[in-house]
Amino acid sequence: MGRALIIGAGGVASVVVHKCCQNSEVFEEICIASRTKSKCDALKAKLDGGKTKIQTAQVDADNVEELVALINEFKPEIVINVALPYQDLTIMDACLETGVHYLDTANYEPLDTAKFEYKWQWAYRERFEKAGLTAILGCGFDPGVTGVFSAYALKHYFDEIHYIDILDANAGDHGYPFATNFNPEINIREVTAKGSYIQNGKWVETEPMEIKRVYDFPEIGEKDMYLLHHEELESLALNMPGIKRIRFFMTFSERYLTHLNVLQNVGMTSIEPIEFEGKQIVPLQFLKAVLPDPASLGPRTKGKTNIGCIYQGVKDGKPVSYYVYNVCDHEECYKEVGSQAISYTTGVPAMIGAMMLLKGEWKKPGVYNVEEFNPDPFMEALNKWGLPWKETFAPKFVD
Repeated sequence: MGRALIIGAGGVASVVVHKCCQNSEVFEEICIASRTKSKCDALKAKLDGGKTKIQTAQVDADNVEELVALINEFKPEIVINVALPYQDLTIMDACLETGVHYLDTANYEPLDTAKFEYKWQWAYRERFEKAGLTAILGCGFDPGVTGVFSAYALKHYFDEIHYIDILDANAGDHGYPFATNFNPEINIREVTAKGSYIQNGKWVETEPMEIKRVYDFPEIGEKDMYLLHHEELESLALNMPGIKRIRFFMTFSERYLTHLNVLQNVGMTSIEPIEFEGKQIVPLQFLKAVLPDPASLGPRTKGKTNIGCIYQGVKDGKPVSYYVYNVCDHEECYKEVGSQAISYTTGVPAMIGAMMLLKGEWKKPGVYNVEEFNPDPFMEALNKWGLPWKETFAPKFVD
């Protein structure tokens, strides 16, 4: 059916590649491209010999000319961007120049400010519309599946959704005193930034980790969770009618937070360059080099994740509450695709989003967040491709 260019060769990209190969009816040919071609070749070596034809290429995703040359050579229908969020705009530029559809899992953030928001990518709407191309933004789990869950809840169970709480719990244990489950730079930027939530159409800012709740998660038990700023709040606030408040919570252990506080106190999480032995280095990038590579955590991580959304609103004038979530097992993911559940829960939805586009289910010119499409075929695909969801109409609320 189609050809996809996958940019990136880290943990999430590896899951996307595995899943595209499992879905060879839709993904007949793929090209894996990254700055480090040897990583792409290693992925190809693992999966070659199946029905999906695999090529590899070296590309600098910061360089539009290189991207354009590669896209023109491989001629994909879609580019799946699982590189870094700093590279979203150059890849979108290359897609416009070559007439190819675009999908990513995380919104753009400039390298020099830890500020991620959708305005830069939303500014591309008219150009994608005029070109007759579709750009799907934030098609991982959160953002991504959380938006699909929201569209599904609205379509089937609510006339208006008033409150959304997005809860992301990881009860996995990798055995290290301190490590991050995805790119340390992005992970630590997220956690050390001020928290925020949306209330009555306005952002309310909190100090980092100021708001803590304990929640009893289905299948993993009670966990400490903290309110963070998260990108899907911004798009859901616009796309969900009747919204009064949206919050995002993520679980962290005391041990993780203690390590992080110490690292912050000594300046290791700073993104300001410093001079060291005559060279400019960024402390956070140096810390990233010292910490375990998230891709290496797969074989040692045990336990489960639980990510979902709690909704409160009205249907036919009556109050309704609804909780939909996915539980993912780190060890099962590793057995299937050689990665832990954090990469798995991001990579599977990216493949599904690309499939939705190639099948014509999610194809309309412009730049869209996932909740702006029909959620039903995506929800069906989640059950089929490894992220089955559960629902309840009697959830425990977060106070």
